[in-house]
Amino acid sequence: MRAAVLTATREPLAIADVTVSKPLAHEVLIRTAAVGVCRSDLHFVDGLYPHPLPAIPGHEAAGVVEAVGSEVRTVGPGDHVVTCLSAFCGHCEFCLSGRMSLCVSGETRRPRGAEPRLRLADGGAVAQMLNLSAYAEQMLVHEHACVAIDREMPLDRAALIGCAVTTGAGAVFNTADVAPGETVCVVGCGGIGLAAINAARIAGAGRIVALDPVPEKRAIAERLGATDTFDSAAEGVAAAVVEATRGGVHHAIEAVGRPQSAATAVAVLRRGGTATILGMLPPAEGVGLSAIDLLSGKRLQGGLMGSNRFPIDVPRLVDFYQRGLLDLDTLIAERLPLERINHAFDELRRGDTTRSVIVFA
Repeated sequence: MRAAVLTATREPLAIADVTVSKPLAHEVLIRTAAVGVCRSDLHFVDGLYPHPLPAIPGHEAAGVVEAVGSEVRTVGPGDHVVTCLSAFCGHCEFCLSGRMSLCVSGETRRPRGAEPRLRLADGGAVAQMLNLSAYAEQMLVHEHACVAIDREMPLDRAALIGCAVTTGAGAVFNTADVAPGETVCVVGCGGIGLAAINAARIAGAGRIVALDPVPEKRAIAERLGATDTFDSAAEGVAAAVVEATRGGVHHAIEAVGRPQSAATAVAVLRRGGTATILGMLPPAEGVGLSAIDLLSGKRLQGGLMGSNRFPIDVPRLVDFYQRGLLDLDTLIAERLPLERINHAFDELRRGDTTRSVIVFA
C-alpha cells in the first residue's frame, strides 16, 4: 500500500510503499477513506514532540473494515468506522472508572517480539504513530481504536470526528460539562476550536466568544454559533472579553497549543470559572493560576481528546451531524490526495485554514 512516511523531522513526508501485516487477535484491517490534517501530527513532523522514526503520522480517520482477526466482536467486514488514537484496554483503572481516554495499557499494541503491523517495502521497520498511522491506504489497529458508525454518514466528514470534533465537542460536553446559559470563550478557531464553538451552541451556552487572529476564521466561528468574536492578537483582548461578558466567562477552552493562548484562557475567566487546555503546548511549558485566581475559585484543567468515551461519543456525534445540529461541512477547507500531504502541512503552519482532509479514491 501507499503511505506518507516521516523519515526525519522538519523534512517533507515521502510517499512510499509499505507492507501491512494480517490482523491478529483483536485487530482490525481498515481501508482508509479520509484523514484530517491535524496540528498534533504537525508537532511530530516538526520535531516539537519526539517519536521513533521512520513513522507514518495521521490519526483523524474514517474508513471501511476489510478484515478482522480472531476474537474481534465490535466490528466486522464492510462496517464503516471512525478511528480514535485513544485506544483502550477496557479493564485498567482508567477504563473501569470511565476515563477511557487516559488508558495507557500496552495491550492495544502488538507484544514485543511479534511481527510489526507495518514494514517498509524493503523490510525495514516503520513505527505506527498514535496507534493508527492513518496517512496510508490501509490501517491495522486494535479493535478498541475504532467504532462502527451509520453507513449513510459521509466518510470525509466522519473522519473529523476522530480527533477535532471528539476533542473540541468533548471538551464542552465531557470535560467542562457546560450547562445551558453559561458563557464560553474559545481561544483559537481551527478545527478543534470550531468544533467546541458548535458544541457550545448545541449545549445551550448563553454567550459564545471566539478569539482568533484570522478574520475569515472568526467569520466561520459566527456561522457555527459564536455570539461575539475578537482578534486574539489585539492588545487588551482578555480585558475586552471580561468587559463584554460582565466579569468574565464560566468556561474558557484553549484550542491552539501556545503559552499565550493558555494565559488568555485563564485571564478571561470570571470568579469560579474553569479553563480547559486542549492544545499541545511545548513540553517544557507550564500553565498556572495566580494566588488571586485561586482565591477567586478559578480552576485549570486538561482535556485529553475531549475526555472521550469514543464508542459512545462518536455515534452520538454522527447523529448530531445527521440531524443538522453539528456542522462538519463548514470545517473542511479543502480535500486533497495523499500526494499533497506536505502542502496540507504548509497550510497548517500558516494558520489561515480550518481543516484539510486527505481523501483516498
